[in-house]
Amino acid sequence: MTIRLFHGWNARPGLLATLAAGCLLLSCLAGGVLAQDSAAPAAVATAAQEAPAAAAAVDDEAAVEATVDKGDVAWMLTSTFLVLLMVVPGLALFYGGMVRAKNVLSVLIQVISVFSLLVLLWVAYGYSLAFSGEGAWIGNLDKLFLAGVTVDSLAATFTEGVALPEYVFVAFQATFAGITGALIVGAFAERARFAAVMLFAAIWFTLGYLPIAHMVWATGGFLFERGALDFAGGTVVHINAGVAGLVGAYFVGKRVGFGREALKPHNVTLTFVGASLLWVGWFGFNAGSNLEATAGAALAFLNTMLATAAAVLAWAAAEKLAKGKSSALGVASGAVAGLVGITPAAGLVGPLGAIAIGAIAGVLCVWGVNGLKRMLGADDTADVFGVHAIGGIVGAILTGVFHAPGLGGTGGEDFAMVSQVGTQVLGVVLTVGWIGLVSVIGFSVARLAFGLRVGEEDERAGLDIAEHGETAYEN
Repeated sequence: MTIRLFHGWNARPGLLATLAAGCLLLSCLAGGVLAQDSAAPAAVATAAQEAPAAAAAVDDEAAVEATVDKGDVAWMLTSTFLVLLMVVPGLALFYGGMVRAKNVLSVLIQVISVFSLLVLLWVAYGYSLAFSGEGAWIGNLDKLFLAGVTVDSLAATFTEGVALPEYVFVAFQATFAGITGALIVGAFAERARFAAVMLFAAIWFTLGYLPIAHMVWATGGFLFERGALDFAGGTVVHINAGVAGLVGAYFVGKRVGFGREALKPHNVTLTFVGASLLWVGWFGFNAGSNLEATAGAALAFLNTMLATAAAVLAWAAAEKLAKGKSSALGVASGAVAGLVGITPAAGLVGPLGAIAIGAIAGVLCVWGVNGLKRMLGADDTADVFGVHAIGGIVGAILTGVFHAPGLGGTGGEDFAMVSQVGTQVLGVVLTVGWIGLVSVIGFSVARLAFGLRVGEEDERAGLDIAEHGETAYEN
């Protein structure tokens, strides 16, 4: 039996069935547990467009010749583990240290719970909608609940005749979906209801993440077919999460005391440790998106290191010039900004291009969490928009610049920079617009179902006690 797995979807009646299935699962989760608390490879037989995580299953003839390299399998399993490390403990600690002590457990719980929910929804219908079919906007339900996925089915890599076990690709991509949803919760931390967060995450995943992932990474996908470059998720993950987070910050509203009281991080050490773990795990995120243990993975690995280092120094320098001092919170945020910026470009640019992207992302994200944040007037608790959306936009557009072979990139001799940058901008605009719309819908539904925000008395007491009945620190 052969399968073709792509980051793509079909605009067919299957979408309605998927939404119905998703809503049914959501009803069970929200009404039960929740209410109680309240990289794109081509087909094996064809060369793939340079994108990160889309996979193709082999057809019957190619399946006979396709081989599975144990080294590739080991690398991809390791990469999947590293992406999990980014979420728990990495992202959980990064966000947990940035909130006040009375809310730290609520953030940890939201991060791990959203991730867990989306991993299950990925297996239920997300993988099928993302990788079955070759429609422009969404896939179909052929792989519903992993139908037809067995220990013998294969997903292709970038090298003709070399494949991965399909289960490996399913697991790797599940972590991408999960971390994207977990990133969003930092924007409205310290005042959002747990049940509302979970319901929104499921709606956003179904209507937002899956279509964008398909359009960018799947054969037949609208942006994929137009040559959009996104090696590991600049649009699919970071712009997506940043925009959803900003909409959420507006919908949930500002924290009590915002602008009048000092709402300081309670433990910058935790945030710094979380950022360090994110950097380590990001090697799986970026280099793993190569889908093979080859020189392409080595390039993405090196670029991830260089861009992050450049962003740390650029952020520290910009902060020093603007505020007179370089802070630990700043350099930790700078590391994340560099990681975000290089994500869409990791395997597509040369080392010098990676340094440039990291430095530019570092400086612009300083503006994103300061000047732009004040202009927007949003209480984005963990600066999800300022770092992930701005860093993702910078990285996505600059990928179209530094992919040029004359600048050390891996583009071919016919590479046209102006045209490619235009395509990258199209991807950014489409992602911002679609995710903005889906987020408005998702938060509106969650508000009607549960109410988005805890009461003022509960907010003052802290979500750890009000929502979960626990405290992180006895004193």
